[in-house]
Amino acid sequence: MAPPTRARSLPKSAFSSTFSKLKTSTYTDTQRASIAHNLRTMSWNASGSLIATGAADRTLRIWNPEKTNVKNSTELRGHQGGVERVAFNPVSESELASCGSDGTVRFWDVRTKASIGEVKVGGDAYTLAWKPDGKDIVVGRKDDTLIPISRSTLTQISSHRQNVQTNQTIFGWAGKHLFVTNGDGCVKIFRYPSFELIHTLTAHTSACYTISLSPSGSHLAIGGGDALVSIWDTEEWICVHTLEEMAGPVRSVDFSFDGSYVVGGSDEGSKLHIAHTETGEYVHQIDIMHPAPYVAWHPSRYVLAYSADSQGLKIVGGISG
Repeated sequence: MAPPTRARSLPKSAFSSTFSKLKTSTYTDTQRASIAHNLRTMSWNASGSLIATGAADRTLRIWNPEKTNVKNSTELRGHQGGVERVAFNPVSESELASCGSDGTVRFWDVRTKASIGEVKVGGDAYTLAWKPDGKDIVVGRKDDTLIPISRSTLTQISSHRQNVQTNQTIFGWAGKHLFVTNGDGCVKIFRYPSFELIHTLTAHTSACYTISLSPSGSHLAIGGGDALVSIWDTEEWICVHTLEEMAGPVRSVDFSFDGSYVVGGSDEGSKLHIAHTETGEYVHQIDIMHPAPYVAWHPSRYVLAYSADSQGLKIVGGISG
């Protein structure tokens, strides 16, 4: 998969001691602290200097992790429906893509706060996946149709209707394969851009909602409606660990920057459980006041962002320095 160079990891024996000492910061949109403002999505940019959040009340906001006051954030306005997914361009840290229930995909320059492109996809759009080179983005509609879009021309390349509930998508690091989570408990692996099906993983006993590929490409994490996270070896395509401490359906899952640790988010429960990827051993837990459906590790540090209902965004760990 032509993975990035593996970063140096923190020994698992020292992880909990180190992580437990980190401060938790809260980023609350004080003008929109309501049930309707519950965050639905988040994304770090490539350097970790910015984090974007999107909410059901159409709010799309860019936060500086070093400044918690909403006055230091930037609101991007344009969506006429709930913001379902945000994703920074992997090769342009100031460019963000977003999609929503208004049936549009928008591209933004976060430096100028301006929309720099819009593509209408003909239905509710609720998932995005950038090709690692930033040239294409695959959009998923709620009617289970996958639509690749060319970033340079802002046009749809093709359309691929699926015969089963289709949830999150991600690319392999070489951009030649697309992983798609399905409502029947499977993950399909397609060639890209042909969408030729090459393999199907039977992963969970209920819907697969979320998926993440480790930075080295050696492991795949899949979260399901059965409150489990399965971790897969991508050489043998076998499940090597099953994480069972989730309290409800798994809505998001992510690997730390070095691939050593994995965490899942759920809309139930009072703890975030961090596990060691290689062993499946839980190494730390974070007590949370509200369920945290969406989690995202910083791209180069042991810093974890998570959603916190109407409280907004929370980040464990300092950014500056």
